[in-house]
Amino acid sequence: MEVRLEKAIENDAQVIFDIQVKAFMPLLDTYKDFETNPANKTIEKVITRINNRNGGFYKILADNKLVGAICVFWKEDVQFWISPMFILPSYQGKGIAYKAITLIEEMFPQATTWELATILEEEGNCYLYEKIGYNKTGVSKKLNDNATLIFYKKDC
Repeated sequence: MEVRLEKAIENDAQVIFDIQVKAFMPLLDTYKDFETNPANKTIEKVITRINNRNGGFYKILADNKLVGAICVFWKEDVQFWISPMFILPSYQGKGIAYKAITLIEEMFPQATTWELATILEEEGNCYLYEKIGYNKTGVSKKLNDNATLIFYKKDC
């Protein structure tokens, strides 16, 4: 499967928002993290991220079909943060997220660090990030009785 990234523009906001809701709704149902879950955010937040001067949304295309997105932003052009990244449920588990992270890292070779956060209880996500070279920072944030946010960092 060919995976590639394409910079999103404001006209992509609705489709990105729709995919974001579909991708995160199962997690919202499971963890009830209403204040932090991207399925509970607005399309205006997606538009803000698309237009961020210090970052942007990138569409994830698998065999030329839009299947997800990855948002990055940076501080001082060298410290990068990924949030959020999501794949349509029917495309998860096919190596697309791994490839998307690899591609986004290649797009910004000046990065000295990459950081992200995920729900600790989502073992598959933790496995993916550790497989691609991210290490737990030791920082975590209890979201509620059901979920803990755990932070990862990769030094380049």
